[in-house]
Amino acid sequence: MFENFYGNTTAAAVLEEMIGGSRIPQTILLSGPEGIGKATLARRFGARLLGHPESIEKDDLSLPHNIERLAEREKMPADKRGDDPLMFQSHSDFITFCPEGPLRQISIQQMRALKDRAQYAPLRGRHRIFLIDQIDRANEQAANSLLKILEEPPPYLIIVCTATNPYDLLPTIRSRSVPLYLSRLTAGEMQDFATLKNLDQAKRRIALAAGSPGAALSIDLAAYDKRRAAMLALLGAAAGVLPWADWAKQSEALASARSEKLENYLKVLYLLLEDLLWIRYNPGAPLKNFDIQRELEGLSRVIEFEWIRKAVRKTDELLDLLRRNIQRGIALDAWVVELRR
Repeated sequence: MFENFYGNTTAAAVLEEMIGGSRIPQTILLSGPEGIGKATLARRFGARLLGHPESIEKDDLSLPHNIERLAEREKMPADKRGDDPLMFQSHSDFITFCPEGPLRQISIQQMRALKDRAQYAPLRGRHRIFLIDQIDRANEQAANSLLKILEEPPPYLIIVCTATNPYDLLPTIRSRSVPLYLSRLTAGEMQDFATLKNLDQAKRRIALAAGSPGAALSIDLAAYDKRRAAMLALLGAAAGVLPWADWAKQSEALASARSEKLENYLKVLYLLLEDLLWIRYNPGAPLKNFDIQRELEGLSRVIEFEWIRKAVRKTDELLDLLRRNIQRGIALDAWVVELRR
C-alpha cells in the first residue's frame, strides 16, 4: 500500500483509510520495536499527503549524511546545541525532530522550536506534518512542552510520533494520540525482505534483527562481533568461568573507545542472555547467536534461572542510567562484581 514499506499491512491499511476518508487525526502514535519501520511509515504517510517523496526521504536518519550530522552534533557543547535545535526539513511542510547529543534525548529547545513552527500555515497544500521520532526519549521538560501544542493544534497540523514503548510516555500524551502498534515481521516476511535487498549473511542478519527489517539492513556485523566478544568476556567473568583479567582487557578497551556507546553493548548483552535462557530451559529454540551455540552451551551449564534473572535486571538498571552519562567501564565492572557474588 505504501511503496517500499515492508510488513505491518494492518497499520499501513489504517493510514490508507485515513487518507482515503479525509479523516486524519492530528496526533498519531506509531509504536513498536526498534528498526520495525515506524519512521519509514511516517515518511511514506507524509509523502502521500504532501507529495514530493524524494524530498521527504532525504530526512531518513539512516542515510550517511544524516548519520554524519548527528555525530557532529554529539561533539558540540550543550549550549550550542540549545541555541540551534536540531531538525530536518528537506520538504517545506515536513519537519523531523529526533534525539541528539551524547545522551540521545529530545530537548526542550527542540519542542520550543516545534511550537514556534506550528503557527505557520503550510506553504503547499492543506497540511503540515511534524515527525517526532523516538518521542520516548524526550526529557520531562520537553514532554511537558509538547503537551501544550497537542492540546490545541492548529487545524492544518498533523503530528506523527514514534516510540519503542508507548508506556514510557506521559499518560496525557498517549491519551491525545491515535495509537498504531507495529509488530515484528514474520520469518517469511524477513526472508522475502532479505532476498529483495540481496543482504549478505542473510541468515545471521535475520536472526539478530528479530523481525525488524531496518535492523537487518543496517547492522554492522563486524562491529557486532567485536561487541559480542566483549560481552562474552563479561558473562564469562560474571559466571566465574573466566578470570577477571579476561574481562579487564575488554573493559580497558571499552573505556578508551570514546566513540562507542554503552547502549550498543547492552543490546548485544540482552541477545546473549536471551540465548542462554533458551539453551538452559528451552533446548531447540532458535538462537539469535546460533554461530556461537557451542560456546553459549558451555556457559549455560554453570548458571541457573535466578542468575539470568538478576543479570537481566542489572542490565535494565544500566539502561535506565544511560541518560545520566555514567562511566561505561565502571558500570560494567560493577555488573560483573554483582553477578560473581
